[in-house]
Amino acid sequence: MMPDDLFSRGGPSEASETASADVSALFPSVDTSAGDAEPHDAAPPVPATDGTAEPSRLDFVLHIPVRLSVELGRAEIPIRDVLNIDRGAVIELDRSVGEPLDVRVNGVLIGHGEIVVVDGERLGLRFVDVVSAAERATRLT
Repeated sequence: MMPDDLFSRGGPSEASETASADVSALFPSVDTSAGDAEPHDAAPPVPATDGTAEPSRLDFVLHIPVRLSVELGRAEIPIRDVLNIDRGAVIELDRSVGEPLDVRVNGVLIGHGEIVVVDGERLGLRFVDVVSAAERATRLT
């Protein structure tokens, strides 16, 4: 809604009622009647038995892309050594051969996996361990 539309439709109060209705549709647990967006005392949504959340509350974020990364290992080296890296240089990582790789989504560990070949020419990842949803949630806070 454009600022000019606020006044041509009866003023800001009508616009705020429309905004409150929009917020209520997206977030049913938010009380917009008092003007403040304070949560109700209602219980949080109960996950389905298969571990998924109630679809109506997640549908509006399911299209948002996230970055999945696979971490081979880490090394802490002085800047001097970084500046001297040349073609053929080898840096020892903190992982052993055969050890599962960390799988992260936006930097948060979600599991461990191993590299596989897909269709003879592409790399893929086979999950060998997935961090529980409860543990992932505690790591975000």
